[in-house]
Amino acid sequence: MRLTVLMNAGPWLSVPPPGYGGIENVVATLVPELRRLGVRVVLASVGTSTLPVDERFSVFGDGQFAALQRPYNQVCGISQAHLDGVVRQLHARDDIDLVHDHVEAVGLATLAAMGPAGPPALHTLHWDLTKHPELYGNLDAGGRVRVNGVSASQLARAPGALREHSVGHVHLSTPLAVDADRAPRREKGDYAVVLGRITPGKGQDLGARLARRVGVPLVLAGPVGPYHRPADLAAAGDDARQNPDVRFFADEVAPHVDGELVRWVGTVAGRARDDLLAGARAAFFPLRWEEPGGTAVVEALALGTPVVATARGCLPELVEHGRTGLLTADEEELGELLLAASLLDPAECRREAATRFTPAVMAQKYLGLYEKVRQGAPARRLRAA
Repeated sequence: MRLTVLMNAGPWLSVPPPGYGGIENVVATLVPELRRLGVRVVLASVGTSTLPVDERFSVFGDGQFAALQRPYNQVCGISQAHLDGVVRQLHARDDIDLVHDHVEAVGLATLAAMGPAGPPALHTLHWDLTKHPELYGNLDAGGRVRVNGVSASQLARAPGALREHSVGHVHLSTPLAVDADRAPRREKGDYAVVLGRITPGKGQDLGARLARRVGVPLVLAGPVGPYHRPADLAAAGDDARQNPDVRFFADEVAPHVDGELVRWVGTVAGRARDDLLAGARAAFFPLRWEEPGGTAVVEALALGTPVVATARGCLPELVEHGRTGLLTADEEELGELLLAASLLDPAECRREAATRFTPAVMAQKYLGLYEKVRQGAPARRLRAA
């Protein structure tokens, strides 16, 4: 029997996303491989999604990400409206064998609340699991809803009730890893790059300070709050400081940005992003939090760029110290490691990515988790029409 999976990507961004969009990029990477393996995919996303699937539906015509900057009481119904559409679909049809959900908190809560009327469900945890202690610490979803992490370290820090619902973890992947071991060697520049949304947990202020100290040029590539270009942030004026990430950038990061040794270039996407990462001497992750998944880490390795990072979260699972990157628990040592990164062989990074982080590897592991969830779920009791 052909497996039909409802892939719930959420209401925030299209799939694939226009630029930044971690979860949506994961879905865009996973779905083509699942379909290649014979899985029929029904995508729950927004109307502007262009990912080829067997069927799609949406509640919102376009991504609602910009609404997150509004007060909570104006946006709290967006996820719920999207999940209401998902539940209506599940009640109206009996061909969905499994739901694979990616919507933070409310996706898990809604699927668990469906009770026996719902199909087996796998909820992937992409984020910091300390954010929702009341939900995760008291979860009782029966045998029908299960969760998976994106790293072992993420699940190790989860509340006990959440871990009891876990069927394991699956590391993230990237299409860049396909045949990465056969890719020609790229010319390296002298700069390092920090790729990702600019927030305190990513540590761009620390990275900028250390890069200046050791004299390594640093490129900061990623949005600041809702602002994807320096010109957009400048035009927003003082009102932009209402956003905490904007305040962090203005107070802690911008004083180090001189336009020469340290530059902020905003969001970089597509080929330009890959070229920026492939040409760097190191992908720099001066983390101040327990990184759960590390998409940018596996992308760097696939492009032959060694990783220099704080040894936190998933980084020790993804990077082999001294071979594909350099890790340390000492923040101040990171600067010296930036200098040493040029001694590592980019070919080793590409070989590691081609072995461990391809979409095919991720899809096969998810098929294994789907089977675990379906075998452990009780028989579905459909509600009367």
